[in-house]
Amino acid sequence: MPVRALVAAGEVFGISAQSMRVALVRLLERDTIERNERGLYRIAPAAQPVQAHVAGWTRIEERVVPWRGWWIGVHTASLGRADRGRLRARARALQFLGFAALESELFIRPDNLKGGVEAVRAELQGLGLDASAPVFAMAQLDAATDARARALWDSPALCRAYRTRRAELARSTTRIGATPAREAMAESFILGGHTVRQLALDPLLPEPIVPAGERAALVEAMREYDRLGRACWRPFMRAHGAPHLQTPRTAVAAHWPQRSGEEARV
Repeated sequence: MPVRALVAAGEVFGISAQSMRVALVRLLERDTIERNERGLYRIAPAAQPVQAHVAGWTRIEERVVPWRGWWIGVHTASLGRADRGRLRARARALQFLGFAALESELFIRPDNLKGGVEAVRAELQGLGLDASAPVFAMAQLDAATDARARALWDSPALCRAYRTRRAELARSTTRIGATPAREAMAESFILGGHTVRQLALDPLLPEPIVPAGERAALVEAMREYDRLGRACWRPFMRAHGAPHLQTPRTAVAAHWPQRSGEEARV
C-alpha cells in the first residue's frame, strides 16, 4: 500500500500525516511492516503468522473438530523470564489460541482444533511461543480437575459478547446507508476491527462449554458487515492505487494481545 494512501486513511480518523509517518517508522523498526523499492508498505515476514491468524477469522469454524474431552497443555516453568519481548510473544501466542492457566505455568485448552497437538504446537511456535516449551496432550483428568478446567472460561460472558457484537453490527448496517462517506468508512473500519479482534482472540471452545451456534452467528454477521465495509472503502482504495486490498477484513493490528486496553485502528 502506498504511503500516500496510509496518510490519507489516517485523516479519515483524525490522525495527522506526521503522526502516521512516525507510526510507520516505528512499525518498520519493529519489523512489523516492510517497504519495497517502490516505497510501498506491506506486512513484514516476521508479522505474517499473526496476520494469517487474524485474517483467518472467516474460516474459524473450519478449525474446530468434535471434542473427545481431552486437553492440550503447555508448560512454561522452564522457560526464561528475563527477556520481556519473549514474555510478550509467549503470552500473545497462548492468548491467540485460547489457552488459560490451570496451574502456575501450566496452560491448557480443549483438544478440539483440527490437527491436534502437532498443529497447535506449530501454530504456537509461529506466533511466538518458545520452541523448547513442552506442548502435549492431556487425557483422563480426575473429575474435580476436569470440572475446574471447564470453568476457566466465562461461558456466559462469551455468549453475551457474541450477542452484543451482533446487535452492534446490525445497528451499524442500518445506519451506514444514510451516513456521509468518510463517517461510514471510519465506522465500518472501527466496528469491523473490534469484531475481527474479538474473533481472532476467541478461544474456540467446544459445544459442551460454549454453544457453538452463538459464535457461528457472529461470524456470519461479520461476513455480511465485511462486505458492507469493503464497499464503503472501495472508492478510496481505487483512488489511492490500492484497489486489490480487501479492507477492512485484513486491515487489523498485528499486536493486540501485547497492547491490552487498546482497540484496533489503522
